[in-house]
Amino acid sequence: MAQVEATTERVVAADPEKVFDTLADYTGTRAKLLPEHFSEYEVREGGDGEGTLVHWKLQATSKRVRDCLLDVTEPTDGQLVEKDRNSSMVTTWTVTPAGEGRSRVVVTTTWNGAGGIGGFFEKTFAPKGLGRIYDAVLARLAGEVEK
Repeated sequence: MAQVEATTERVVAADPEKVFDTLADYTGTRAKLLPEHFSEYEVREGGDGEGTLVHWKLQATSKRVRDCLLDVTEPTDGQLVEKDRNSSMVTTWTVTPAGEGRSRVVVTTTWNGAGGIGGFFEKTFAPKGLGRIYDAVLARLAGEVEK
């Protein structure tokens, strides 16, 4: 099994604190940021950053649906980490300053991929697909915080 990684980033015209607070608001804003690839969204504990337990289904392809139950932590300033209890998937959101009134948002997802030829195709194509999904999330984030 090889580790698979998908990274997407975007600079948004908003202060890092506002961007981070928007991402960490699982009971309010976060659901609005998710495109059609996400379903069955439910906050089960907490709802604001650290200590949140959130559920959703992620349909990465027409045949691949992940049932995610995510524990949220904030290991450092400007960072949210979502660890899936149902798999090896970990998504890290990092928000840093990118100039006056601007923020760089980087989202990186890693997981243990399949072995063999299936693993080769997963490592080759899954990051591109997940990148498109998270690019849509970042576009919606920008629309929300740049108001």
